[in-house]
Amino acid sequence: MNAFDDLTSNFARLPGIGKKSAIRIVNWLLKQDKMYVQKFAQNLNVLQDKVKPCSICGNWTEEDPCPICSSPLRDKSQICVVEQPQDVSTIEAYGEFKGQYHVLGGLLKPLEGIGPSQLSIQPLISRLKNGELKEVIIATNPTVEGDTTALYINKVITEQLPGNSLKVTRLATGIPVGGDLEYIDKRTLSLSFRGRSEI
Repeated sequence: MNAFDDLTSNFARLPGIGKKSAIRIVNWLLKQDKMYVQKFAQNLNVLQDKVKPCSICGNWTEEDPCPICSSPLRDKSQICVVEQPQDVSTIEAYGEFKGQYHVLGGLLKPLEGIGPSQLSIQPLISRLKNGELKEVIIATNPTVEGDTTALYINKVITEQLPGNSLKVTRLATGIPVGGDLEYIDKRTLSLSFRGRSEI
């Protein structure tokens, strides 16, 4: 393999990019200014060194804690539980939710060997024990795995925090079954938050 094929293979591994798109990207890069390509390579090279999960919520950040967790302007009474860090970006983009976040790092998928211990569920329970929170909004995708994970989290909250006054809600209205938060438009997501239901 040569440099062109190696880079094409690298790009083809990215989500949403097939072999044809990867070839197009490499051809485009070859036509660009050398300084741009060097900067692009440098940014890729330092990405994993600079960006880490926030020690509180699990969102990607260069500062720890992240700007959302450290902001005094965020509503400390609500926490939105999401599957992946990109879901935080999606929700933040529409600008209506002003609470905190908690990133699970995936969904329960027993057939793939992903159980509760592989997800950030116990750290969530620890955060809920501080007593400040009044509502847990579970914003997992409306899939079988997303629903199973939401029900499991609700069960764990009930068992480990008996007698608490926490309201556990789930995004519902507007998000199609089998949909993915990353591709939901802002208006639909806004309606989903407003129409959330208690589990």
